[in-house]
Amino acid sequence: MKLINIGYGNVVLADKIVAIVSPDSAPIKRIVQDAKDKGSCIDATYGRRTRAVIITDSDHVILSAAQPETVANRLQDEEDDNV
Repeated sequence: MKLINIGYGNVVLADKIVAIVSPDSAPIKRIVQDAKDKGSCIDATYGRRTRAVIITDSDHVILSAAQPETVANRLQDEEDDNV
């Protein structure tokens, strides 16, 4: 079980991550709004600006204040450590 730090002490199970994207595009904004409406959005920004949107295989959407590249690098580093 690999956990990835997404900022401010929050972690996500690495095996469940499907995508890590920027929140700037209209389709991603729609995905986030739909998740909020359904109650499947997890806001892990601690009131800061959302910089990364993490989509999981269970259709949960996680908002993070860390840059998408930072989260992706942490995920990649975790995979490299296990090789």
